[in-house]
Amino acid sequence: MITDTLDRTHTTTPAAIRTALLAGDEIAIIDVREEHEFAQGHPLFAAQIPLRRIDDEARWRIPRIATPIVVYDNGEGLAERAAVRLLALGFTDVSELEGGLAGWRDAGFELFEDVNSYSKAFGELVEHRNHTPSLPAEEVQALIREKADIAILDARRTDEYNTMSIPTGTSVPGAELVLRARAIAPDPDTTIIVNCAGRTRSIIGTQSLVNAGIPNKVYALRNGTIGWTLAGQDLETGQTRIAPEVDNAGVEEARGNARAVSYRAGVKRIGFAELEHLKADTGRTLYLYDVRQPKAYEAGHIPGFRNAQGGQLVQETDHYAPVRGARIVVADDLGPRADMTASWLAQLGWDVSILDADWTQVTLATGSDGAPSPRGPEGRYKRPYEGTDNKAAAMQAYLDWEYGLVDQLARDGTHGFYVI
Repeated sequence: MITDTLDRTHTTTPAAIRTALLAGDEIAIIDVREEHEFAQGHPLFAAQIPLRRIDDEARWRIPRIATPIVVYDNGEGLAERAAVRLLALGFTDVSELEGGLAGWRDAGFELFEDVNSYSKAFGELVEHRNHTPSLPAEEVQALIREKADIAILDARRTDEYNTMSIPTGTSVPGAELVLRARAIAPDPDTTIIVNCAGRTRSIIGTQSLVNAGIPNKVYALRNGTIGWTLAGQDLETGQTRIAPEVDNAGVEEARGNARAVSYRAGVKRIGFAELEHLKADTGRTLYLYDVRQPKAYEAGHIPGFRNAQGGQLVQETDHYAPVRGARIVVADDLGPRADMTASWLAQLGWDVSILDADWTQVTLATGSDGAPSPRGPEGRYKRPYEGTDNKAAAMQAYLDWEYGLVDQLARDGTHGFYVI
């Protein structure tokens, strides 16, 4: 049986993959090594599913069995075994990258380091094109000491904020910023500073508020908690400050502002009838994501929609949607989180729509979405921006890498990103 399965595999050249990316065809480029090895170098739009996790993750992350899948390793002999497993799971178009990772490099194509690389590269492009305003850590520290009229908003997941945060900061995960910033800083004279651990989510968060036309001055904390630590400044730990709930007037204001942004980005709005039409198209992969926070999702969501916090969906798009060229539909019961998330996904080159429909028309589901169990520590890449025990040299090297991503995008030439 294994021999028959192997007979159904073939190889795909690096040039053919590049053609598919440029043409906007669906393709899933899957690195089957462990995450640490993946982070040392991979094609821009590669996603990572280690061989040992294929049975757990593949059908969840690549929901259409006819999706063209290309697997590769770096000569370890993993790709062939991965192809066998994918075929056994029912996938019908599985190939190996000709020559593996070395074949990609030898073809003259770019290799990107780290994880979530194309989202991070996009963040750098946004700052480069829009000149997103930022302040260095030392200046922000001085403002805190002076008790200046500022509000520090942490755009990471709440659990990351709990681990370590900028003093006086409040947890406002990225997609919540446009909805909740005015509740935290109702006075337009209050300066808002958005931070994350490194650069991407603070850039995207700051630019989200700028794009939405918030009247306050808004800045990113330059280089996030990494920059803060490299400046020799102390972080807080165990903080639990969260954004307040937003009243009806605040929701309406945020909804109008966010909708204007998604319109500028060319995002489509669909109802339940159009959603069913997209679901019926078996020739395209369709990802459905509810972009609210997990507790809100678990309390009631539209059946079939998975949960991905909007900021994380933009930050970790390769994880949530590894099939480049797929369609994405996002949902949010209030609206602003879906609009802002979709605006960024569109700029990232995705065919994205917002479900703009009355949720009372359907019976909502409750509980989790059934996502695969989290990965353990085996083979994990230690990010230089998480936790509190990172070495200064590693943090600085990470920042230097991010600074070079705009030039690397230009050399690669397949991204299809634009910036409004």
